[in-house]
Amino acid sequence: MDESGNRNDEGRDEGGELTSGGDGGFQRRIFTAISPQAWEHPADRAALNALRKVPGFDLALRKVFGMFGERAIRLAFKANAVRVSEKQYPWIHERTLRVCEVMDLKEIPEVYVSQTPMVNAGAVGMSDPFIVLNSSMLEVLDHDEVEAVLAHEVGHILSGHVLYRTLLLLIMRLALFRYPIAGLALLPILWALLEWYRKSELSSDRAALLGVQDKDIVMSSLMKLAGGTRGEVLDLQEFIAQSEEYREGGDLLDSVYKVLNMIGATHPFSVVRVAQLRDWIDSGAYDRIMAGDYPRRTDADTKPYREDLAEAMKGYTDAAQELFDEVDATVDRLKTRVTEAWRRGRGS
Repeated sequence: MDESGNRNDEGRDEGGELTSGGDGGFQRRIFTAISPQAWEHPADRAALNALRKVPGFDLALRKVFGMFGERAIRLAFKANAVRVSEKQYPWIHERTLRVCEVMDLKEIPEVYVSQTPMVNAGAVGMSDPFIVLNSSMLEVLDHDEVEAVLAHEVGHILSGHVLYRTLLLLIMRLALFRYPIAGLALLPILWALLEWYRKSELSSDRAALLGVQDKDIVMSSLMKLAGGTRGEVLDLQEFIAQSEEYREGGDLLDSVYKVLNMIGATHPFSVVRVAQLRDWIDSGAYDRIMAGDYPRRTDADTKPYREDLAEAMKGYTDAAQELFDEVDATVDRLKTRVTEAWRRGRGS
């Protein structure tokens, strides 16, 4: 590793993996022709497939926003952001190339750095998506963590999320800010899209892990996105414990607040994302992919839409069941307290 704690540049070995330039033999597997199906969350796939099944929906969106949306957005960033290249932010350029090689993305997306105080990044566009990194992110994350963010955005591009994410952002900006009355009518649609949007983030967190192949780097980037500042020392294990406390702790009212707090949010809470990523690793899915057991883009989609829907429904059902169990436990506790108070009252 170099003095900043980041891995050195890597070369390619004969076995089709990336090997380090001398930091202890770290290897990174290249996922040749990997299908996004390998990392996509079932709720993400089910919702996106439902949109794609609307006749002409994709084609209409691409034509409309190809004429009026993408060109204007791209010109805006060319005018007021720095495009990454071999001469501008060369380390970001190198990391982008490496992530695209690992994920087998042939068409390297342009990357821009925008002077923005909010710590965030995004993949934007329709037919020719590009990645935007906010400058504040580069101040908070180290180089390895920025690479995890790049892998996350590459995951969005490979999954075909970018068209719909750009659509959602444009609807939010135009409908809610310029035409608030129309925005009220669109709220149910926006909430549905936001629910999918949040699930797409969980999918791309998995893509980030596949891109950098180090769970601590990905979870550390999520921790710093939640509350990192320049120069501060943070403890990942403490944040993981906080994640478990958030997911498992609290009473019925806390469960209700958790749901209400998510309304209108574009991203799941970082503590939830860490927990979800750990669950995916524990399921064995990550190890199977690392062993070469993953669907290829050249294969037919082996997972029927109904199966995606069933898995997504199971996820929502499990969450609802947890809430119902909490209601039941809360009622039992209340019943016990009332009974004890009644007995004490009679005893006195």
